Amino acid sequence: MPVPTRRRVVRRYVPPQHGAWAMLLLPFLAGVLLAGARWIQLPLLVAWLSGYLFSYYALQAVKTGRPGRVRPQLLLYGPLTAGFGAVVVLACPDLLLFAPLYAVLLAVNAGYARRRNDRALLNDLASVGQSCLMVFVVAVAAGAPPAAVWPAFLAVLLYFVGTVLHVKTMIRERGSVAYHRASVVYHVVAAAVAIWLGPAFAAVFALLLCRAIAFPWLSLTPRKVGIAEIVASVLLIVAIATS
Repeated sequence: MPVPTRRRVVRRYVPPQHGAWAMLLLPFLAGVLLAGARWIQLPLLVAWLSGYLFSYYALQAVKTGRPGRVRPQLLLYGPLTAGFGAVVVLACPDLLLFAPLYAVLLAVNAGYARRRNDRALLNDLASVGQSCLMVFVVAVAAGAPPAAVWPAFLAVLLYFVGTVLHVKTMIRERGSVAYHRASVVYHVVAAAVAIWLGPAFAAVFALLLCRAIAFPWLSLTPRKVGIAEIVASVLLIVAIATS
């Protein structure tokens, strides 16, 4: 396949949401690190990633009111999600306990998509909730009690909520004093909670607080903001692995 054609195919079937991949993979990896690796986590990962892709295009259909435009993507990712999801549920029926939570959070996404307001703060936080719950899902799938991964869940939740505020401050709400103030206040609270989680978490969230204070005063491109978030994600996963 020629390179330009391949790129067009990728762009058609992979959303231009680069930050979403960290939200998908970081909680999953945190759960695996703490609960241990099991065979069921492989089909779970496929179902999780394909489920995100299916939901993205389904929400695009809701937003635009033109499902025909994304029918090929839905026909690809829908059966993939259903097939691997069925394997996971058959192996661990307890995972169905998470279904109502995901249904409520997805309903929030659908509501905002219908109003064409999918950049709203509450909509972003609903997506964060879906992502962070995966820490517990991975643990239950591995046969570990949810309490075993509770600190990791809290750390990931604190990080992603802060990232939502920080990235909005840096891009869509750039120059907003109110957003900058809210981001800094939130990160102060998060850093205080991180002290209770342990020294490694305290160090990471201290850096995140410095980022929240200083970065809005710098002329950073969205690409540089994204790179900084990749570094922050790596530091957080190291803290989870070593705590």
